[in-house]
Amino acid sequence: MLQQVNGHNLGSDGQAREYLREDLQEFLGGEVLLYKLDDLTRVNPVTLETVLRCLQARYMADTFYTNAGCTLVALNPFKPVPQLYSPELMREYHAAPQPQKLKPHVFTVGEQTYRNVKSLIEPVNQSIVVSGESGAGKTWTSRCLMKFYAVVAASPASWESHKIAERIEQRIPNSNPVMEAFGNACTLRNNNSSRFGKFIQLQLNRAQQMTGAAVQTYLLEKTRVACQASSERNFHIFYQAWTFLKPPTPPPTYPSPQICKGASEDERLQWHLPVGAAFSWLPNPERSLEGAGAGQGERELGEMFLFSPGRRSTLGPEPASSLCSWHHCCI
Repeated sequence: MLQQVNGHNLGSDGQAREYLREDLQEFLGGEVLLYKLDDLTRVNPVTLETVLRCLQARYMADTFYTNAGCTLVALNPFKPVPQLYSPELMREYHAAPQPQKLKPHVFTVGEQTYRNVKSLIEPVNQSIVVSGESGAGKTWTSRCLMKFYAVVAASPASWESHKIAERIEQRIPNSNPVMEAFGNACTLRNNNSSRFGKFIQLQLNRAQQMTGAAVQTYLLEKTRVACQASSERNFHIFYQAWTFLKPPTPPPTYPSPQICKGASEDERLQWHLPVGAAFSWLPNPERSLEGAGAGQGERELGEMFLFSPGRRSTLGPEPASSLCSWHHCCI
């Protein structure tokens, strides 16, 4: 059976591979400026090598977003790029007659979904799927989308509407330290790897103004509590010093896995935690948590959610009691 590749009639797989190799060399060695290809569907031939070369060329040109048809491919720049997420740029994409004709950006996706809601007589829920490997920038992308909606989904004539949207936009990212403490862990590839999924729902009224939000978590990797891979750690919460229970102090260095480094004597007695206890299910305590949500502003977070000191203290006993059970099993 005859095959056709890029206009060539082929009689065998060998011929197909030869023509593909020629097309590949022509594309990569030609005059096409790869960094200018803002849509991967324009890459010809579409192979792993041509797609990666195109993304690499755009990355080297500090261009971190590329379309792939109706999908947006985002590359983690691993450096601050503040001008790429400025309020002025948000308004530019929001005001553009056809934002899809601007440079590929996460704001394009946000604006298209927002317009889909506004253009319908009976609004229909819109969803954006943010996926990627560990460390790809999913949390950052979600945060950028929320900032975008906080700007565009607030009534310009209403200061109150603007403050509500701003407060919602702040509260969701600021809830990350608690969710990351209970759901993130150090892995081989990422010191702050999310071991759960997150569904963020932004709620709009009939005037398409942001009025509320809800966060749901799912698919928590519960097995990590009892079993961790070599050189990986348990969830952050078990290593933390419970800094939200008392004024933060510089954490001491321990030679072995220690728990409740910041807990007071009364808290240790209340939770039945022996002083200097070591737990076999808390491996690799020496690994750095730079960038992790653990330990970042828990006290401020408690105040933001209007937790009383008594309610904040209820966060401690459950992880502590779990570790106490392990301690009794391991001794």
